[in-house]
Amino acid sequence: MTSRFAHLGLLAALCLHVAVASAKSPDAAKPALLSVDQIYGSSEFSARSFSGDWLPEGHRYTKRLPTSDGSSDKGIVAIDASDKHRDVLVPAGSLIPAGQTKPLDVASFSFSADQSRVLIFTNTRRVWRRHTRGDYWVLDRSARTLKKLGGDRPEATLMFAKFSPDGQSVAWVHERNIYVESLLTGEIRQVTKTASDKIINGTADWVNEEELGIRDGFRWSPDGSRIAYWQFDTTGVPTMTMINNTRQMYPQTITFPYPKTGQQNSACRVGVVDIKTAETKWIELGDPRQHYIARIMWAPRRERPGDREPVDRVAPPVVDTASPDDLVLQEFNRLQNENRVIVWNVDSNRMRTALTETDAAWVDVHDEMFWLDDATRFTWISERDGWRRVYLASRDGQALTPITPEGIDAIELLGIDETLGLAYVIASPENATQRYLYTASLTGNQWQRLTPADQPGTHRYQLSADRKFAFHTYSTLNTPPQTDLISLPDHQRIEMLESNDALRKKLAKRKLPKAELFRVGIGDGVELDAWCINPPNHKPRKMYPLLIYVYGEPAGTTVRDRWGGSSFLWHQMLAQQGYVVISIDNRGTPQPRGRDWRKSIYRKIGINAPQDQAAAVRQILKDRKDIDPDRVGIWGWSGGGSMSLCAIFKFPDLYKTAIAIAPVPNHRYYDTIYQERYMGLPSDNVDGYQKGSPITHAHKLEGNLLLIHGTGDDNCHYATSEMLINELIRHNKPFDMWAYPNRSHSISEGKNTTRHLRALMTRYLNDKLPAGGR
Repeated sequence: MTSRFAHLGLLAALCLHVAVASAKSPDAAKPALLSVDQIYGSSEFSARSFSGDWLPEGHRYTKRLPTSDGSSDKGIVAIDASDKHRDVLVPAGSLIPAGQTKPLDVASFSFSADQSRVLIFTNTRRVWRRHTRGDYWVLDRSARTLKKLGGDRPEATLMFAKFSPDGQSVAWVHERNIYVESLLTGEIRQVTKTASDKIINGTADWVNEEELGIRDGFRWSPDGSRIAYWQFDTTGVPTMTMINNTRQMYPQTITFPYPKTGQQNSACRVGVVDIKTAETKWIELGDPRQHYIARIMWAPRRERPGDREPVDRVAPPVVDTASPDDLVLQEFNRLQNENRVIVWNVDSNRMRTALTETDAAWVDVHDEMFWLDDATRFTWISERDGWRRVYLASRDGQALTPITPEGIDAIELLGIDETLGLAYVIASPENATQRYLYTASLTGNQWQRLTPADQPGTHRYQLSADRKFAFHTYSTLNTPPQTDLISLPDHQRIEMLESNDALRKKLAKRKLPKAELFRVGIGDGVELDAWCINPPNHKPRKMYPLLIYVYGEPAGTTVRDRWGGSSFLWHQMLAQQGYVVISIDNRGTPQPRGRDWRKSIYRKIGINAPQDQAAAVRQILKDRKDIDPDRVGIWGWSGGGSMSLCAIFKFPDLYKTAIAIAPVPNHRYYDTIYQERYMGLPSDNVDGYQKGSPITHAHKLEGNLLLIHGTGDDNCHYATSEMLINELIRHNKPFDMWAYPNRSHSISEGKNTTRHLRALMTRYLNDKLPAGGR
């Protein structure tokens, strides 16, 4: 189990000694230290991940592997999880277009329902966060023909191509419209038409993509005769303009609709288009600018009498002879404290609310809605009793029954095995920093952990279509991930798929300081989860600088018992240099500690969290005499950048140095969906927006501040940092600032950018927060 300390002073006794280097080393008295160049200048310390994908039926999975002797070109191979039998589904040679000599560079692929055709995505382009635009090709496996889709449209301009249910057509998006291409005749039909360039069909505007994850914006009906899709009308939405000064001789502007808090949103609606007539029927849901349609899906057909025998473990199917063409929508109000699950019968145009989820703070969007075989019930996630639990909801809205235990957060519902009457759920009742696999019976009377008790840490599972097998990935703070193929529900290992042994051996030679999990009390019985990395050869009688790594907002956590990759290695490198590095999760972060824990931050972003963080740091300084109170620093990115600003502005006596990367200094300038979800409308929470925004407190700066931002950040805009710069100048506050030209929110584009950024951060800390014990 994770070590917990009643007093952080005990942590000082955990001196992580570094073994003497090999006698063959040039300097046997020194440990092999990490460097920025080693971490970010190569892939030497990158963990490998397993790249298989389950097929949509049974328990076979696919991998890209060489399919001919002596060739490194990869085809697509199917592997049966039960007996390891391999079938070559697509030889590498089948992926070579006519007139070319090399196979397509496959980014992703999918099969038609009968697996006779393969849809290949290649030559991709990034759209904001992800590569969602590119070229699509269809391979007919029996005819061995390879055809590029899209006709004469320019290369790399198609998006979200999907087979029709019968595999005879492919629908795709091009320039904000949906097209259907026949694989039999080659005919391409445009089934939606935009009235202006302000209308988007089949995908989403910036804010709905970023905050609700709506990218692929259309769904084939089960019989393939219709397509349901989102439409966004951005008319009247204020636009954001970014300037690219480096692409050509004169500046280039990039303009896109971006609704900031309190501003007008896109008009959002959902329609169903008939493929033959290209006519769309719309569902009417009130003011389209004052709601969000977060999810849509076609409901499966309901069973009729005699369709199947009921399973003993669940209630018998309800007889319902209504039309099967029901579209299910999740509609949020603008404040996002209400989510209506709406069932719309497209043929009759009848609409009813099957379920309504409300919360005094906000309701989270989730993708854990699975239909049972009888199609009369589906799974639902709710915090209505104070914990995130899995429920079974009836299609007619008459019943809602919990199946996971009271007092435990179900972190994620992975799927349902109706033959066994089980739901597979990720949870961690005893330790919020870890993740384990449990089963819950569909009757709600059984709850059992499947993950072995001797594997404390974080476990991730990808279940096969029939729920009989899974890819199981396991890691800890100090251990790189390994992936196994396991059987379910017995959790028996069948095969090691990726061990990362080579990385483990390299890290072992470095004798890296290990991280320790602990909790720190901040009063009134509140304890916060945290981790700490002490310097190697740590001497309790000396005093070391403390660096805090923070995020602190409802969108993520930093304290997890899992491998943290290059960022974690960078923290270990700093510990080797003589820093104590600690990260703390304040209240309001999405840890599985109950609804009240997570939503205590409502309407108080930038207010409560910095107070929790500061209280924790003060307690650490009180308990640990080996930390120098005059050398306390903090750093974070995005929300963590904002939190770092709040820390050094609001608590100048505590924090001496801060590095804030891509922050939002003024909450009023962030987008509607995210900021209003957690803060409410600015007109209704004037005090909260003002007190929570770092820019309000900039005049209090006393220590060292390094502000870093990419000028091409479409998410947390560079302009907001410029406003903060003006405020600091107005109050005659010295600070340091670094702009990365035309880099996005990740500040990763361009050769050497990440290494340069981390080197900059390291130099600043070495200069302003000198390392080592004194």
